[in-house]
Amino acid sequence: MSFLNAEEPGVCDLVTDFGINVLWHPSLGMELGERLHELLQDLIAGRRPLDILVFEGTVIRAPNGTGEWNRFAGRPMQEWVRALTAVANYTIAIGDCATWGGIPATPPNPTDSMGLQYLKRDRGGFLGADYRSKAGLPVINVPGCPAHPDWITQILVAVATGRAQDIALDDLQRPKTFFSTFTQTGCTRNMHFAYKVSATEFGQRKGCLFYDLGCRGPMTHSPCNRILWNRQSSKTRAGMPCIGCTEPEFPHADLAPGTVFKTQTLMGVPRTLPTGIEKMGYVKMMAVAKAAAPRWVEDDIFLV
Repeated sequence: MSFLNAEEPGVCDLVTDFGINVLWHPSLGMELGERLHELLQDLIAGRRPLDILVFEGTVIRAPNGTGEWNRFAGRPMQEWVRALTAVANYTIAIGDCATWGGIPATPPNPTDSMGLQYLKRDRGGFLGADYRSKAGLPVINVPGCPAHPDWITQILVAVATGRAQDIALDDLQRPKTFFSTFTQTGCTRNMHFAYKVSATEFGQRKGCLFYDLGCRGPMTHSPCNRILWNRQSSKTRAGMPCIGCTEPEFPHADLAPGTVFKTQTLMGVPRTLPTGIEKMGYVKMMAVAKAAAPRWVEDDIFLV
């Protein structure tokens, strides 16, 4: 459903401008029942080419490795996944469930769920660490809960226009063009972060969301503040903390129901610091920042 909300480019643009033929989609596909079954068999047999396989959702292997808890078109979904990924030129995992296993794979993982090529941060997943599509690439991971619509369509355009080999992937097989920077990049509250000025309530118009509301923007890789949602906003711009949904550890233990959002601290120093910062340096930086904070960053909010 996120895919259908894409704007740059939109779904119609994929068809009219880039010549993509959408063979089947749960909300768009015309084939049902036996016709869908025939389409899938034609793809597996090579009677029809499968250039791009886009998969969302976890691969459910329960019970006892049979996958019978998730059946599709007359057989366990995991069997279709195995067969279709074997003939696809490119395989793209969309969303946290397809990439890392997501919420269903959170311990104790009763459904024995996993992502296509990862289980959380462990490489391997359902297809195994050595999987390569027919074009020679591993699974291209586009995480998020949900993934941004334009992340999906822009990757599809890159593949469809012959630029797939130019897509640089990070160590978790995410496209670097989207996931090389932190969510904090472009955040309108960065000045408040720098001066250690904290928002204390959700929706507060000023103040950093990291200290009292547990924002994971400094530790999460995503372009949510560069490629805005609905072309106009993001969680932090709306006064809500980033919950780190593009990282393999999502959902984080401190996001459990009933948990009070707050960055855990030890003598005023967050237990989880932004990447690349040491605790002693943080303490010195915090003292200097608070002393230097101009009046305008303190309006209507409180210093940590």
